[in-house]
Amino acid sequence: MTTLAQPPNGATETAETFKMIPLEIDKSECYAKNENPNYPMSNLFIGDTRLGCKSDADEQIILHVGFQEFVKVHSIKFTHFNLGLDPELNPTTIKLYVNRDSMGFEDCDDVDPTQEIELTAENLAEGAASVPLKYVKFQRVKSITIFVEDNMGGDVSALGMLKFFGRPIATTDVSKIKKSG
Repeated sequence: MTTLAQPPNGATETAETFKMIPLEIDKSECYAKNENPNYPMSNLFIGDTRLGCKSDADEQIILHVGFQEFVKVHSIKFTHFNLGLDPELNPTTIKLYVNRDSMGFEDCDDVDPTQEIELTAENLAEGAASVPLKYVKFQRVKSITIFVEDNMGGDVSALGMLKFFGRPIATTDVSKIKKSG
């Protein structure tokens, strides 16, 4: 089932062009820093919020998501962990960085984010709308680094699910061009 999102205000594309883009995620280009090994980042894409992803040593975690091709990202849906039964683990401050590989925690302090998001418990509910992004800054995305800076008071942070809404950018894959002659 494809989940559709509404285009941002003033966008020329129709709602049909914005869909969930899980198939565009390149799992070999995804990693997390300070992740609990029992709750790895890969759980975010399974669809069961009881599994989810947790930070390990403290409330901060870095999640890096690579895409198979360039995409336009319209919005992101963050879902609370464990059906919302542990609200203190919910992230509050999220910083997004576009096309920044190999970011560490010190980089998150030194580099201005592409966008900063303040989440509430309502934003994280399963039926809540996705969080709209500054669309002009997410036009040609090969990767997004998500920095969870803090949470609602827990020792660690946790997310149940992560979904991206957008569409691929039409490009030519030169590796598939056959040599003639």
